[in-house]
Amino acid sequence: MADTPAVWLPATGAFSHVGFFYRTAAEYASTVAGYLRDGLAMGEPAMAAVPGAKAGVIRDALGADARHVEFADMTAMGRNPAWIIPRVRAFTGRHAGRRVRYVGEPIWASRSAAETREATRHEALVNLAFATADALILCPYDTAELAPSVIADARRTHPLVLSDGRQETSAGYAMPFRIPSSCSLPLPVPASDAMSHTYRTNLSEVRAIVFRHALAAGLPEARANDLVLAVSEVAANTLRHTRSSGTLDIWHDGDEVVCEVHDSGTITDPLAGRRLPPPDASGGHGLWLVHQVCDLVELRSDSSGTTVRMHMAINPPIAGC
Repeated sequence: MADTPAVWLPATGAFSHVGFFYRTAAEYASTVAGYLRDGLAMGEPAMAAVPGAKAGVIRDALGADARHVEFADMTAMGRNPAWIIPRVRAFTGRHAGRRVRYVGEPIWASRSAAETREATRHEALVNLAFATADALILCPYDTAELAPSVIADARRTHPLVLSDGRQETSAGYAMPFRIPSSCSLPLPVPASDAMSHTYRTNLSEVRAIVFRHALAAGLPEARANDLVLAVSEVAANTLRHTRSSGTLDIWHDGDEVVCEVHDSGTITDPLAGRRLPPPDASGGHGLWLVHQVCDLVELRSDSSGTTVRMHMAINPPIAGC
């Protein structure tokens, strides 16, 4: 195998988050396999979550070493980008006390604009979620397929970048835990044909509206019930934490049903919904549930209030496609 560029290794106990920019399948295979193989040689547990067939490319490059790597299809594991951090935290938790290596490729060309926004947010939040972890994380980006704006954001969310065989500090890296503007600005306005409903006390009407609309849009009953549950959890927060009314907007197209809830409350935890609260925690379980049952969740919160946009695909994609 050709020589592969060395990925910067911090001292034990330190965290590393590297954006790897590649253009060819050969470069991808040799670099990712070399990164994983180096870790295995040092006894580090390794995991790779990449889209579909790319796992096969890495397996082929690793040869017999592939059996020591835990693989996951990112099109399933990260279809909702909020699912990724909990899965990786579970991996690090199973290997507590040891440095681990993780390869995660959360953005690919067929991602929707909304998914890409949330996957970019995920990459920024990795720096917070694993700041004290003994973990080396490598995130591949296909510069031949992805838009320049996606690559620019990757430079903002990764302290280190690896490109053309050279690794360096990212000049574009935002301050730690800073969310790029592409995924922190207000969300696009709801569809022009969205139905709007204001609520203050009667959540049964909110649930009924969502269920009827979801079924009419073509969601199977079980998924319609999941969407009702998610919307109900968010709307209940309006009743618990604000003194004003909330607004539900709901719309759909041929691909998905979207529900958006807005109220005057504020959420200050950037990882809300992306980490499981302790059993005795007084709050946070609702947003965790919302992120688990929806295909995508977009959350924006500032002094003007909180908006939670929940997406549910009418025909969920098959993993690997």
